[in-house]
Amino acid sequence: MKRYEPFLALVLAGGLIAAAIAAPWLRFVLTIALAKGIAVMGILLLLRAGQVSFGHALYIGFGAYVVAFFAPVAGDGVLIIAASAAGAGLLGLVVGLFVTRYRQIFFGMLNLAMCMVFYSLLEKLYHITHGTDGIRVEIMPIAGQVLDRVSYEWTVFGIAMGLAFVVGFIIRLYLASPMGEALAGIKTRETRLEFMGVPARGILLAAYVASAMLGGIGGALIAMTSRHVTPLLSYWTASGELVFIAILGGPGGVLGPFLGAATYELVRVYAAASFADAWQMILGLVLLLVILFAPGGLWGLASRLVGERRR
Repeated sequence: MKRYEPFLALVLAGGLIAAAIAAPWLRFVLTIALAKGIAVMGILLLLRAGQVSFGHALYIGFGAYVVAFFAPVAGDGVLIIAASAAGAGLLGLVVGLFVTRYRQIFFGMLNLAMCMVFYSLLEKLYHITHGTDGIRVEIMPIAGQVLDRVSYEWTVFGIAMGLAFVVGFIIRLYLASPMGEALAGIKTRETRLEFMGVPARGILLAAYVASAMLGGIGGALIAMTSRHVTPLLSYWTASGELVFIAILGGPGGVLGPFLGAATYELVRVYAAASFADAWQMILGLVLLLVILFAPGGLWGLASRLVGERRR
C-alpha cells in the first residue's frame, strides 16, 4: 500500500470538483466516470485473483433497472442505491456459485454468457422493460429532499464522489486483510491454499459478490445521472469497457479504476467531438500507448513519478 495514496485521492477529487465547477457540462461526464470507477473496482478484486470477467456489465444493467423500476415506488435515491447494491449482491451470489467453479478463460466466458442472457431478456421482454426504447428515470428525492435539476445533478455527483471514497477505503482495507492476501494467493498458489485449509472457492465467491455489489452501485449511479436506462448498459461492449478501464487505470491500487475511468470518459468525449468517425481508434491508440510505455497503467505511472520525486 502506498502511503501517498490518500493524498493523491484528495488531489484527484479536488481536480474533478474544480473541473465540474469550471465546466458544468463536465459534471455529467465526471459523474459517469466515478460510477464506472466504482464498478471497475469490482474488476480489480477479481484481477487480484487472476480472473477476468467479460460480463460484469450484467450487474451495471441490473443496478440501473432497479432504479428504473423502483424509483416511482421507493421514491428516494439513497434507498434505491442501497437496493441496487443488495439486489446485485444477491444476483452475484447466485451467478457466483456457478462461475467460481471455473478459472481463467472459462470464468471470463461464462460471465459473458450470463451477461448476454440478461441482455436478451431485457431486449425481448418488451412489455416489462420497453425493449430497446428503454425506461426514462425521473428526478427523484434524495434523503427526503425534493431537488431541482441542477441541485439534483450536483447531489448525485456528490454521492458518487462520497461513495468512491468510502468504497475505495473499504476495498483498500480488504486487499490488505488476510482475505485479500488469500485472494492474491489464488492467482499463483491456489493448491497450496487448499492444503493450508483456506477455501479458495469461498474466498473468490466473497470477492465476486462484492464485485457484483460494486457493479450494482455503479449501475444505479449511471441510471440516476443519465436518467435513461436501456439494455445496452448490459451489452458485451459495456463489459469490455470495464476491462478496458481496468487496464488503462492499472490494477496496482484503488485509485487506478478512477484514473482510468476519468481518462476514458474525457478522451472519449473530446475525441468524439473532434473526430466523430475515429474516436474508437483514438481510444485504442491511448490504450496501446499505456500498455507499451506504462505496463502498470496510469496508476503505476503516477506511483513511479511520485516515488522518484520523493527520493
